[in-house]
Amino acid sequence: MGKSRITNWPRVLARNAKDAFEYLDKLGVPFVKKNGLPDQFVTDGSEYARACYTGPYTAVHIEEALIKRFEEMDINVLDFCMVARLVKHDGRVVGAVALDTREKDLEKAAIAISAGAVILATGGGGMIYEHNVFPAGMTGDGYALAYEAGAELVNMEFIQIGIASVKTKFNCSGSMMRAVPRIINDAGEEFLKKYFPEGTSCEEIYNTLFKKGASWPVSYEHKTHIIDIALYKEMKAGHRVFLDYGRNPEGFRFDMLSEENRTRYRREQTRDIGEQKRNESPLYRLMEINEPSVKWFSDRGIDLTKGELIEVAACAQHFQGGVKIDEHARTTVPGLWAVGESAGGQHGANRPGGNALLDCQVFGRIAGEDAAQEVLKKGSSINDATDCIDADAGKLIQLLNSANSGEISAEKMRKNLQKIVEGGAGVVRTGEGLQKALQELKDLKIKKHFIDEHGSAYFIENQNMMMVAEMVLSAALMRDESRGPHLRFDRYDDNTPIARKDPEWEKYIVIYKKGEDMVLEKRQPIISS
Repeated sequence: MGKSRITNWPRVLARNAKDAFEYLDKLGVPFVKKNGLPDQFVTDGSEYARACYTGPYTAVHIEEALIKRFEEMDINVLDFCMVARLVKHDGRVVGAVALDTREKDLEKAAIAISAGAVILATGGGGMIYEHNVFPAGMTGDGYALAYEAGAELVNMEFIQIGIASVKTKFNCSGSMMRAVPRIINDAGEEFLKKYFPEGTSCEEIYNTLFKKGASWPVSYEHKTHIIDIALYKEMKAGHRVFLDYGRNPEGFRFDMLSEENRTRYRREQTRDIGEQKRNESPLYRLMEINEPSVKWFSDRGIDLTKGELIEVAACAQHFQGGVKIDEHARTTVPGLWAVGESAGGQHGANRPGGNALLDCQVFGRIAGEDAAQEVLKKGSSINDATDCIDADAGKLIQLLNSANSGEISAEKMRKNLQKIVEGGAGVVRTGEGLQKALQELKDLKIKKHFIDEHGSAYFIENQNMMMVAEMVLSAALMRDESRGPHLRFDRYDDNTPIARKDPEWEKYIVIYKKGEDMVLEKRQPIISS
């Protein structure tokens, strides 16, 4: 077991947060302000108000401002292209091979790109899960590219999973839970009480549900994980699960909530509809503390005012791990940087709400500046590796030409992979379940899958997903404790995860390629100042 120096990530993020905010503010992101100062609120996993916001579209507003600024600059963009390979020469990443997804002729589709520096900003790998809130295309390509290039990855077992709308991919946290809705299955059963210890009072169940609003997604450190466990097991039993705002949970009264929870509720009230209605239904409570959410769902075809239900699932929503980086966003391979959800090490097992956006802004800038400085410094000393890049392009074309037939279509392979991962590395993880999933993955990999109507890029994504799935399942099997979103159980039937093992597991798992083998190494971190 080796040791590895890692950055004090919270310090890096905190030191650069102000500059990141001011940059976005100058670009015109409409942050909510009071008395000229940005308003802040308490996010999931935080004790103090720390998150700036614009409303329900904060991330969209940030993206729009950045794209507008990007379009004002003279930057060439290769649209509709997927990077399929990173190319190394003399131990350094010197370029990439991309695939133009619009071009049917593979000879023309393969694009050789020479680069003095490569920055991975490819997002997470949520598509390896059957239920997820990721945009299409988030198949872990950056993880696979870096792994094949020889880079180290960390914390791949820590994947945030939370309750989200199946139809809209809306994360049902915060006020959605603090309104205390009924959680029912497709038989109309309120099933939560089955998963709490026998004899648990309704008051405790409903106060736990209220607190779930501030502890989304699942986390071992928050006892509200019992709700995630219940929902996940209902799904695995073949049920669909819904949030019902039209009726109160059985026996619920507002005064069942603790004084602490009622105080928090009142702090969030934007209107007062009276005690009678507050006690009448979750819908009225939601209208008191977050009325815009009612309209948001209505605009997307779910009318809560008519008693329509929100179908929900335990959905993957953020990879805490990724390609291991240092304080300059450099990976362990020269010439390669990683930022945002592509990178790993910034968050640890748990991540406070809002830190994903902050991470992208802080390390995006750090990586860009550091990569540019290195290229300017090295200049012509960076080897011209055109021949290597062309050779790799040829290998890619050869691979795709050989994938016109096989045993299983790309679409079917992807669906099978997603079921394997969600069953083995979902909310409830057991040693037996993870071993079974790894064997099923191995059996699936043996089958020759072929390019179908989804095209060549989809086929390559599948290969990347297989790699990422193996990383996630293997790391989850190795960590035989519970920590953050990684809940380990002795048996599937247990509703209480096994405990954290400190100091034994105050370590992180590093994954890298050695020959053709995937190596997992348990390391003791040394925090740098």
